[in-house]
Amino acid sequence: MSNLKDLADLPMLEVWGEAVRARRLDGERISFAIVELAPNAVVPEHHHPAEQLGMCITGSIRFTIDGETRDLGPGGTWRITSEKPHVVVAGPDGAVVIDVFTPIRSDWDALPLVDPPTAPRWPRA
Repeated sequence: MSNLKDLADLPMLEVWGEAVRARRLDGERISFAIVELAPNAVVPEHHHPAEQLGMCITGSIRFTIDGETRDLGPGGTWRITSEKPHVVVAGPDGAVVIDVFTPIRSDWDALPLVDPPTAPRWPRA
């Protein structure tokens, strides 16, 4: 596998159905994902062993982490420690976010691929 790839060349995964899709790049111990959330998409409460850091790139989201809720727009960040419950609701225009996980999200290996994938919503051509 090449160490240099364009976002559009990464497979698109259905993380939460058609409403939440992601392109992921894995290292040995870290996953980097660009996640696209449809307008008003809901990521139901869940938790995972991976720690997660993220940032909103476009659009808006309402994030609840371990009972704390905040509206985030471009530049808004989050930190989720291992096994902390969290929920995300996208704003009316949807959102594109960056998520970084450690260890890698090997559970995403079983997610369905979008075929053919759509063009990335970010960055704009």
